Amino acid sequence: MEALRKEEFHTIEDIYALPQGQRAELIDGQIYDMAPPGRTHQSLVHILDRTIGNYIQGRGGDCEVYPAPFAVFLNKDDFNYVEPDLSVICDSSRLDEKGCHGAPDWVIEIVSPGSRRMDYFIKLFKYQSAGVREYWIADPEKQRVVVYNFEKETTEEYSFEERIPVGIYEDFFIKIQ
Repeated sequence: MEALRKEEFHTIEDIYALPQGQRAELIDGQIYDMAPPGRTHQSLVHILDRTIGNYIQGRGGDCEVYPAPFAVFLNKDDFNYVEPDLSVICDSSRLDEKGCHGAPDWVIEIVSPGSRRMDYFIKLFKYQSAGVREYWIADPEKQRVVVYNFEKETTEEYSFEERIPVGIYEDFFIKIQ
């Protein structure tokens, strides 16, 4: 009879112990390696970061937008550490030099071929349970954005060509292309 294999349980300390330049996320004690992003991915991050940042700055808003790599300690514990492609944080008391402690208000993930399961399933559940108000999954392959507004308990899907309403703001729409 074969003994059951015991899964390793990791902490944020293990993330910080990774070799320089190796990126990974930690969800419920499990380490998930991250592949380097491609050009399309980075182009979308840049477009969204600039668009959101300009909107916030133009209105003198209190929120701040941070592109990856930016540390988010989701549950304020030692077992969850993520680096969303974009994090918008409106409560500055959650921020320090290490990153964001607690859930960002709005998270955007850009789907890469290797991140599909992570973005659509694992992170969806994790962000919702941690208290993220709004979660966008931008999928360049499908040219679609799935918008989860957890406060209103709605899910909408938009093409990159459509004006996408931002749930945490009343008068903000983003058109990716």
